[in-house]
Amino acid sequence: MNYTFEPMSQEHEKDVMDIFNYYTENTFYVYPEGRIPNQFYSKFLEIGKFYPAFVIKSDNSVIGFCLLRPYNPFPVFRETAEVSYFIRKDFTGKGVGSIALKKLEESASKMGIKRLLADISSENQNSINFHLKKGFIECGRFRNAGKKFNQYFNVVWMEKEL
Repeated sequence: MNYTFEPMSQEHEKDVMDIFNYYTENTFYVYPEGRIPNQFYSKFLEIGKFYPAFVIKSDNSVIGFCLLRPYNPFPVFRETAEVSYFIRKDFTGKGVGSIALKKLEESASKMGIKRLLADISSENQNSINFHLKKGFIECGRFRNAGKKFNQYFNVVWMEKEL
């Protein structure tokens, strides 16, 4: 399949929020417990002003999105960024995440970013395995740091040097 990337813009609000809200309502992959209003999309656009934020398309349909965001706002951390990507459920397992990560790594390198971080729920073993396969290592774990759907979970931090 052919996938294309477009900078995230206002026209993508509904598609991005539908994908994001699927994960908020049905999984531990995103930390909110319920549907997030579309107004939250402005947070993604704000990040996209300074860091790469893309929608992923297949046949002109948005099938996912990915972005880099600052790990910490202080300039001493400017060479470190967090990665996020969410793929529409019917497109997972088809290599889209790998392509998205590669796009983010290329964008990060152009910005002078030297390390990527991933903040992952311990209930998202697929994401942990994905990141391990892509060269990330676990660098920290906060035990029972979150509680969603009345269940505690750990927060796993992973990192990759570019």
